[in-house]
Amino acid sequence: MGVSTSAPDDGVTVVTVDFPPVNALPVQGWYDLAAAVRSAGADPKTRCVVLTAEGRGFNAGVDIKELQRATGPEAILGANHGCAEAFSAVYDCAVPVVAAVHGFCLGGGVGLAGNADAVVASEDASFGLPELDRGALGAATHLARLVPQHLMRTLYYTSRTVTAEELHRHGSVWRVVPRAELRTAALELAREIAAKDGRLLRLAKAAINGIDPVDVRRAYRFEQGFTFEANLSGVADEVRDAFGSDRQEEQA
Repeated sequence: MGVSTSAPDDGVTVVTVDFPPVNALPVQGWYDLAAAVRSAGADPKTRCVVLTAEGRGFNAGVDIKELQRATGPEAILGANHGCAEAFSAVYDCAVPVVAAVHGFCLGGGVGLAGNADAVVASEDASFGLPELDRGALGAATHLARLVPQHLMRTLYYTSRTVTAEELHRHGSVWRVVPRAELRTAALELAREIAAKDGRLLRLAKAAINGIDPVDVRRAYRFEQGFTFEANLSGVADEVRDAFGSDRQEEQA
């Protein structure tokens, strides 16, 4: 359980997240993920990173139970900073990052996939921000990198999800494959990227980030300010408590 790293191919490093039952990460988990991605990118032998997960889904966001147990603001502050660190680690990784997404990709999962350089998904993958149902805000910055602006707003306000096939039609998912073929497809793309000169890849990543029309770090931190305001006002606790009582889903 936790975050692990492997190197199945020359130039390719795989970072795997495993926090049963649904990969809803505790505060420390976000920091561990950030550290693993940054370490992989800093390794001169790595030319591409694959971000993947074990279990029922790619990522269900923040561990809501950890927030519900908290008696002060430390947990929400930790989650805010931990998510920001993990999302930035993916975006700022010195080499391209391929996200291999299966099952649900919710909340923080969208933050990770939205900041990746490429996304490969299984046929059962779904993406969404159930933040308004969970007493939170955030990651609209990253959903906007996956879908057009008006669709992003509709998905955000309704907490609906969108399928991998729909994202493929929008051009934000590279390939959609059967679940059993996901790892193979992600590694195929990673190998193709890793076949390039590592020095040029690092320059290319820096150049592409430099021409990005939106500063994703600043935009996400701006969103998080409203998340903290919702917590200070008490409305976030009310919504989280309602979610905790009905247990409609296990996903955060």
